[in-house]
Amino acid sequence: MKRIFGTKTEKTPAPTLEDASSSLSNRGDALDEKIKKLDAQLAEHKKVIAKTRGAAQQAAKRRAMNVLKQKRMYEGQREQLYQQQFNLENASFTTQAMKDSVTQVQAMQAANKELKKAFKAKELDINAIEKLQDEMADMQDLSNEINETLGQCYGVPDEIDEDELMGELALLEDELANEAEEIGEGEVPSYLQDEMPDAPTADTAQQVDPYGLPMKA
Repeated sequence: MKRIFGTKTEKTPAPTLEDASSSLSNRGDALDEKIKKLDAQLAEHKKVIAKTRGAAQQAAKRRAMNVLKQKRMYEGQREQLYQQQFNLENASFTTQAMKDSVTQVQAMQAANKELKKAFKAKELDINAIEKLQDEMADMQDLSNEINETLGQCYGVPDEIDEDELMGELALLEDELANEAEEIGEGEVPSYLQDEMPDAPTADTAQQVDPYGLPMKA
């Protein structure tokens, strides 16, 4: 059967841009080595030309000319390889940029899908959030009202005229200053004196028994 229909040959995978660029780089390195060797030969021919005269010098010049022609040919080939490698690297950069763009778009699509799914959650319902905010604001107002109520002072008039209080304070300071001028040095002001009852006399004192109880008359 194989002889009749033959066997299916496997296709060789197409070379990648990286493979092609690596091949050109290797060819360029080989040309650089050839040019380097030709430069060494030219240096030797120059020495011979400088030392010889006549036919020998002409022969050395012809050999140097041939080496120089080969060098120019290799340099032209090297320049072509440079340009080809540049084109490949540029194409590789463009291809990689396109792959990165596709990856970014796929990542954005996945993120968009996740966001849509997240926004459908009950916790992120905008009406529920607004209701929660209103309830929090009401509870905050209630808390402030409770704190204000607990912080009220008892027995203090609701409305106090500060100007009136300042006037009374000024009058009190004037009275204290006048009294301090009227009393003598070393005397106790009236507002510091304690009004104590007079000590009982012998006539007014009531007799008590040994137990401290008042005796009957």
